[in-house]
Amino acid sequence: MPELPEVETVRSRLAPVLSGRRFDRVEIFDPRLTRPIDPVEVATELEGERISDVGRRGKYLVVGFESGRSLLIPPRMTVSIRHTPPDALAVDPYRRAVVRLDDGSDVVYRDVRRFGTWLVVEPDELEPYLAARIGGEPLARAFTPRRLAERLRNRRAPIKSALLDQRTFAGMGNIYADEALWRAGIHPLRPANTLAAEDVERLTRAVKAALRAGIARHGATLRDYATPDGRRGRMQHTLKVYGRSGEPCERCGAPIGKTRVAGRGTWYCPGCQRLDVGQAARRSSRRPSRSRRQSSV
Repeated sequence: MPELPEVETVRSRLAPVLSGRRFDRVEIFDPRLTRPIDPVEVATELEGERISDVGRRGKYLVVGFESGRSLLIPPRMTVSIRHTPPDALAVDPYRRAVVRLDDGSDVVYRDVRRFGTWLVVEPDELEPYLAARIGGEPLARAFTPRRLAERLRNRRAPIKSALLDQRTFAGMGNIYADEALWRAGIHPLRPANTLAAEDVERLTRAVKAALRAGIARHGATLRDYATPDGRRGRMQHTLKVYGRSGEPCERCGAPIGKTRVAGRGTWYCPGCQRLDVGQAARRSSRRPSRSRRQSSV
């Protein structure tokens, strides 16, 4: 699934060609895209809307209109959005929707496995909808070690699971979680609430660095992801651990290992991302168990 760098790349490529343009015609070919709402109804609502901005929140692409409405598009697995000349992809079997702009060009929404969704929200619905689903932006100035420590303080789950939880902060996925943990030298199975202040500070810097590296290389193309002009990202060529089982760690030379965390394949270096089980257990045991907390009330 595209993560923050991939969605930001899509946003940055679409913004110059979409901002100020009007949706002249909207065709939605797949009813799954808007269910339970009738796709004809959604298409009719969107026709005539003029785009004021193209933004991003976490993994959501947010197309804002002058009316105050917004179109939320999470670019899920196998989704791509292409800006093309008119009818350039007319015979593409994976077209799920096409928007004809007022300059005659098309924006084509492709989805091989039909996981994607479109949601039109009214002006007063956007922020409540996002706030209920995602945390803050990890590249914002407000994302500080103190803020991250607050999010992790009561989390006994592995730190990798906590990073994948979009309520911790928005936009992190499997690739960049592994890359950030390698940069920070933290084992992905370490309980989140056992991180010391210096660990959280390193992790905060590592999250920002991993995401910025991904944006600079226009994301990672492992299977289906491509930019709106059809180009591949380059981040896959510089990944430090993700997908590199058995290859030497460039920092310590140990073979990259693989495990599973929260059902996801997880890559790490056993040489420089050591799991101190004893320390983790001691730190975790300082907190009373759920049953002891309940019995003291």
